[in-house]
Amino acid sequence: MEIVVNKGADVTDQRVPVVLLSGLAADAVAEVARHAAADPTTAVLHHDLREVVQGVVRRTLTHGEHRATEVLELAHGCVSCTLRQDLLPVALRLAEAPDVRRIVLHLDPAMEPEAVCWALHHVVVDGRVATERLRIDAVVSTVDAATWFADAIGEESLYERGMSASADDERTIAQVVVAQVEFADAVIVAGAAPDAWTAARTDAVLDRLAPELPRADLPGLDLDALVAAVPARARKGEVGDAHEPLLRGQPPLEPDCGISVVLFDERRPFHPGRLHDALDVLLEGVVRTRGRLWVASQPDAALWVESAGGGLRIAHAGPWLATTEDWSEVDSERVAMASLRWDPYYGDREQQLVVITHLASPEEITSALHEALLTDAELAEGAEVWRTYEDPFGEWHTDPCEDSGDRDSALRTGREEG
Repeated sequence: MEIVVNKGADVTDQRVPVVLLSGLAADAVAEVARHAAADPTTAVLHHDLREVVQGVVRRTLTHGEHRATEVLELAHGCVSCTLRQDLLPVALRLAEAPDVRRIVLHLDPAMEPEAVCWALHHVVVDGRVATERLRIDAVVSTVDAATWFADAIGEESLYERGMSASADDERTIAQVVVAQVEFADAVIVAGAAPDAWTAARTDAVLDRLAPELPRADLPGLDLDALVAAVPARARKGEVGDAHEPLLRGQPPLEPDCGISVVLFDERRPFHPGRLHDALDVLLEGVVRTRGRLWVASQPDAALWVESAGGGLRIAHAGPWLATTEDWSEVDSERVAMASLRWDPYYGDREQQLVVITHLASPEEITSALHEALLTDAELAEGAEVWRTYEDPFGEWHTDPCEDSGDRDSALRTGREEG
């Protein structure tokens, strides 16, 4: 099998290309991995995390006719430890092998590719980060047409399905499957939906979660062609922050098969208590919420909200630019967008949310959020009074591996129970 060079890749880039395969449908992702392993110059690396809570991880490496599985025992069983202690070092060793022209990371169903890509870019192994020798060509997510939509709107936790990635992994199935697609550069659809209505609604959600991304069916899959079709402007493993644009590409904004997109954009702060009460509207009948919040009781800090199915996360997203004196390290795109919308008094503080619904009423969501904003009278009281409001968003859950160096640990594991 000939490896097709990614059309968006720099041909002078001598780093070893990497493709990440993710998805909750373990059998389907394994089949995609077998497609990749058919190329004798491709090394496929897989970490089985089914027993990671007990500190046991099974690593399987497939390269040509060689296939070996090794049982690893970790002192602290979690995804971050697996990444730092084994996945990254092994991937770097493979990059030095003369007969390896591509590496495929076959991710465990419980792993979110964003965390792996962040580690590839930032975690230091033997004095260097992995992307000095590895180039991420694509993140590919596989969805099971028969179950993906139900998973994306459900409330079942990973723990309930026996898939927890650590002892205190509180994520829901919906949070994982939605995040896997949202971070992808290409999508593979496996199996068939149980009926035409489920198929149509699945397509409608994918169109809004992952607009403009190439898709392929698993039967007859040409993985190389799919990777080559990834547009040059795709993310390709680059991890943004909570202040990047909430909409990527051009998702359709008109309703389709009951799937709607709600855009909420306001320039006055939320009352913390009323916002807390209103959060339920982001859980019932909602596929996905992502956004930045300005809460009156914390006027200097942006908050990040993210929901999928019945799971909700809220975390600090750093200071607003209006409270930051030195902008030299701030992303230029963020500065440009903030400058265009700058308020003479409040600066870049604002509410921005994108909500994808399937049963919830867009009008009811917008109304509930509007009612949680400060009234004119409260607005006139000023920030000193706002700071005295009782604040249910004052404490945050932290990552169990505080030494992981993961800049997004709080954002992915922080949780505010509504």
